[in-house]
Amino acid sequence: MTTALPSSYPIERIRADFPILGRTVHNGVPLVYLDSAATSQKPRAVVERMSQFYYEEYATVRRGVYSLSQHSTALYEGVRRQAAVFLGAGQPEEIVYVRGVTEGMNLLATAWGRKFLKAGDEVILTRMEHHSNIVPWQMACDVTGATLRMAEMLPSGELDMDNFAAMLNPRTKLISVVHVSNGLGTINPIADITRLAHEVGALVVVDGAQSAPHLPIDVRAMDADFFVCSGHKMLGPTGIGLLYGKLHLLREMDPYQGGGEMIVRVTFGGTTYEEPPYRFEAGTPAFAEVVGLGAAMTYMDEIGRENIEAWDQHILRYCTERMQEIPGMKFYGTAANKSGIVAFRMGDIHPSDIGTILDREGICIRVGQHCLQPVMDYYQVPATARASFGPYTNTNDIDRFIDGLRTVQDLMG
Repeated sequence: MTTALPSSYPIERIRADFPILGRTVHNGVPLVYLDSAATSQKPRAVVERMSQFYYEEYATVRRGVYSLSQHSTALYEGVRRQAAVFLGAGQPEEIVYVRGVTEGMNLLATAWGRKFLKAGDEVILTRMEHHSNIVPWQMACDVTGATLRMAEMLPSGELDMDNFAAMLNPRTKLISVVHVSNGLGTINPIADITRLAHEVGALVVVDGAQSAPHLPIDVRAMDADFFVCSGHKMLGPTGIGLLYGKLHLLREMDPYQGGGEMIVRVTFGGTTYEEPPYRFEAGTPAFAEVVGLGAAMTYMDEIGRENIEAWDQHILRYCTERMQEIPGMKFYGTAANKSGIVAFRMGDIHPSDIGTILDREGICIRVGQHCLQPVMDYYQVPATARASFGPYTNTNDIDRFIDGLRTVQDLMG
């Protein structure tokens, strides 16, 4: 992807908004955080907004007639409206609060998959899916008798679109695909995927865990039937995420969980359920986290998501070029269109050794299989090391990372 770097991207002001970036570890070593694909750091605006809510505004939502509860409910529903705009949804009722992508996928595999899939139907995933987008659909297929199929990828880490298109047929009922691979950085062509899927009558679920933090999202433009993302990866708190679904599809689905606030009427003879999104939000919700997520989306919009995307591309290019200076460097995921994730190995050095040595230098990266065992099988490696970036990552972080990799090389040969 080619994007113009914003000439006045306020990187130092942004970094000042994240106090943790100024801390030291290991007796005075400055911290370099390059694990944003796992979870992002939080700006002051998010932490302070949640603190204000807890200190001054806290009351349960959708239950109280008193003014404090009504105020809390207004905030809660206000963030739903904000999220609809943030994702490009048509209306707030298409936004369901979930704990994150994992719960969103389990909700869909249960509330849609177990109701509508049957023996002979096919569900297509891709090799590059996170385990949270594989296991729930395996479970749904085991229960319903549907068949799970895997679309292959190319050595570059790109989806093999010819293979994918050839797999589509009238038995295909659903495609669930990652927007940005958490282990390769590949940005999949979602609009093309949905077009091909819809031609055979299949629905498309998009895993936006890694795209929502880095790219402008427009679910209607991509024509996704469902889209899920996690707040903690997009500068927000843990325990909250968003599930978008086209309203007519949500209305066809049964509740995922039973409990308070997802019902209209309960008797021992039967229960009638609320309309979406409330039928999928049983129990007391994570409403303080919703407030924090609203602050995170506001923060991202104030920077400008196009600016975040451009800065991400700038850091990705800079890091990739600098890493090529290291002898024995091998990259995993070299797609032409990718986001700020770099997976690699250095000769025969085990990724765990790379991560451990970098940690002593104050540098945080992720090592392991990244919940991508089918990808590791494809490349025939037990694990990779992964550096991933946020809107607060700067070139000094990358220079420190390169220095750390040279230390690894010196120590491990």
